[in-house]
Order: sequence, then C-alpha cells, then structure tokens
Amino acid sequence: MRDTKKVRLFSLLLLFLQGAYASNVNIVNCFTEFRLNANQTLNASGLVNGNGGNISPSDIMSAVGFTYETCLSQCGSGTQNPSWANISQQFGAWLLPYLALISQLPFGAKHRVDNLMSAILIVGSPVLAGYSMILTILNANWISRQFDNLPFPNTKSAVRILISLQQSPLRISNEDSLLSSLVVLPDNDEWWPAIADFLDYTHTWSIASVTTIAWVVVAYLLTVASSLSDVSSNINSNGQGTGSVWLWLIPIVIGWLQLSPKCEYTRVRKAMDNADAMAFVATNDSDEVMKASELTETRAVSIDTDTENLSSPDEMLNPPVYNYARAISWSLSAEYMFNTFQIASKNAKLHKPVKTGGTWRNASKRGFIEPSNRKGNASEVDAYCRLPRYEGRSPWATGIFSRMFVASLLPLALQWATTGAAVLVVYFTPTVGLGCRSLGYLIYGAFATIIWAMLVTSSILSHYAHSYSDAPN
Repeated sequence: MRDTKKVRLFSLLLLFLQGAYASNVNIVNCFTEFRLNANQTLNASGLVNGNGGNISPSDIMSAVGFTYETCLSQCGSGTQNPSWANISQQFGAWLLPYLALISQLPFGAKHRVDNLMSAILIVGSPVLAGYSMILTILNANWISRQFDNLPFPNTKSAVRILISLQQSPLRISNEDSLLSSLVVLPDNDEWWPAIADFLDYTHTWSIASVTTIAWVVVAYLLTVASSLSDVSSNINSNGQGTGSVWLWLIPIVIGWLQLSPKCEYTRVRKAMDNADAMAFVATNDSDEVMKASELTETRAVSIDTDTENLSSPDEMLNPPVYNYARAISWSLSAEYMFNTFQIASKNAKLHKPVKTGGTWRNASKRGFIEPSNRKGNASEVDAYCRLPRYEGRSPWATGIFSRMFVASLLPLALQWATTGAAVLVVYFTPTVGLGCRSLGYLIYGAFATIIWAMLVTSSILSHYAHSYSDAPN
C-alpha cells in the first residue's frame, strides 16, 4: 500500500514537471527577434535599458531587455527549459572548487555524522565558523599571557595542554586534592610535559590543502576574467555572485590550517587515558603519595563526555566550529588552573615551603625550586594553593565577554563583505536593481547572522543556568 502511494506521488511529480516545461520558451531568442522587428519599425515601446528606463527609437539596438507585459505578449507565459550544458559549466566553474575546499576543514568528531553536521553548520553560518576560530585565537593568546610571568615549574606545559584542549569539554577538579597535587608535587613533573607532547600533533598545511586553495583562487580569477571578457554578449548574470558569496571559505580554511586545532577525538582520548596512569596525589600520611587512579575515577584534568554534566550537547563535539559552545566553560577551567599556579607561585616567591613549619631550601641555580620544598600531605598541598572545594567562583572567566565581542567583529565583516559583493554583482547586472537573486543572497547572509546570534546567546544562557544548577546549596 505504501509503495502504491509512492508511485502515485512520483507520477504526480512527473506531471507537474511536464506541465511546468510543456511550453518551451527561449526568452533570449524571443527578445532578439522582438528587438530586430522594433528596429525595423522604429517602435521602441516595451524595450528598456540596463536601468529599466525607456529606449528612444534611435537607440533601439542598445536595449538589453523588455518589460514583463511585453515578454508575456511576445513570448507567452511558458517557462524556458534550463540548459544542462550551462548548468554544469557554471557549477564546475563557480561552485565545485569551493565544495572541494570544504574537505580541508578540520573535523575529527567521534561519529562521522557529527563531521557532516559541522560542515553543514559552517556552510550555513560562516559567521559562526569565523567566530569560533577568532575566539579560539583570542583565548589561546589570553591564557598564554596569564601564565607568562609565573615562575612555578610546569607552567609552559600547562599552557600547551590548555590550548590543545580547546576542542574538548575541559573539566578541572580539585576533589581529593587532585589539582593541587598535580600542580605542587614534584612527583608529577613528568606528567605535564608528557601530556603536552601526547597532544602535540599537527593538522596543518599539506600538499593537498595548498593545491586545493590554489585551485579555488586561480579558478575564481580565471572565471571572473572570462565572464568580463565579452560583457555585451553575456549581459546576464553568469555566476559571479555565487562565486563571490563563497569567498569567505578561503580565509576560514587558511585560518584553521594555520591554527592546527587538536580535534581528533581518538587521539585526544588516548592522550588523556595515558595521563591517568602517570598522575600522583598527596595523601594524609606524611609525604607519601599514591597513584590518582588508585584513589578515584575523577581526574584533575579531564575531558567530560557525559552529556548530563555539560551545559550544551555541542560541547562534546570535537569539530572546531563548536568552540563557540565550549569557550565560556573552557575559559573558566583555564582560569581556575591559572589561579592554582598563581597562588603556588606567590608562596614560592615568599620562600614558603609546602610542609607546615618546614624550612625553605635554596636551589643552587636561579629560577629553580628544590623538590623538597614542594612536598607535603593532602591538607598542606591544598593550603599551599588555597583551593577549597567550593569557593564561590564567578561563572564567568575574566574578560570573556570582551573577547567574545572582539571575536564577533571580523566574522561579521567577512560574512557581509562576501555577501555584499554577491548582492552588488547581481544588483548591477541589467536590469539594474534588487531582484530574486540579490534577495536570495541577502536572505542567506541574514539567516547566517541570525544562526550565529542565536547559538552564541544560547551558549551564554545554558552556561549560566548550568553553573548555578551545579552550585552547592
């Protein structure tokens, strides 16, 4: 029964298409014949110039179009069949290179369907793709500057780890003295550079990416030059608008290739699993330490894959376009770790050892802290960093909204520069003025901007609600 309905629907569709193209009208030939007849009779009524104005009888051959009423009376109300040769030519010249360029974007999601959705989201909202990229750069620069002047060991490795985990749902925990032990104890000095090296893989320039970008640029320039070589015989829109509206993809791909985001789920997951076997935690028994994996399943630094603990499901998706959903929580976690190192660094500058009542031992070389100054039990390690489990922290990291504002400016300019160029191309194509094509480009730009605004707003609201739902009573 269901198959019968499908056959009937398909038959109706064929009848509809047959009716739509039953009357094959060649509007170009019809206009050419009408203009020749008008020139012979010196009757210019119905003909218009490139701006839609009337044509004088002495200037009939300069007409580039006729009015809608004249078109109906001379050519009929049928539809001109599309030419497959013209469609394939313009598709290959203006659109196909960009579709190939999409493959050079970084993906790396756990499930392939998430990679597909990220590609669709990037094409649907270039503003969001650019916003996520610029915000990633600003966050990396911000946390690097925060750690610049801290003299405590492992700060450089900490920065590398934090920047590498911008594409993952980063979580920082001091439960059971995990974070304070990771920062303070000399037993964990091997953990920091090892994890930083595990995460230090590159997804950057390759011969394929350079070739694809060069193909897009050269194809665009050659096609534009070809379309402008004989304007008089090719007065109608010839795909220049389509080519212009896709130009945003070039800087987006170049930017992500230059950043080389660590977004491959399997590699990041493997690196964090390797970290589990290397971390030590302080105990309540003198200076003894034990493996963190033997004490608890919680980790000081982890990537949270439990959707119930996330403010938004997009947080756990690794493709970089979803960084908009992670930026606020990542910044908060990164600042929490920075504060831990900062407090420990201040105590070290005061030559205050971790062990209560202990004596500071000066190192034989400048800028080096003797490991014996960094040993103590769990309560002493916590006190050294002053990290109570709940400390009434703000749900917003320092400067996050200013970075979000700055990250919004360039993508908006990029979106509307390319969309605006496409609109101008079709606007000045005779007949000059706004039409269905320029309206389509404007709708695309408007919806791309609305999608970006809605998703960013939702990330702010969901983080706010999630942070207060997790706060202790």
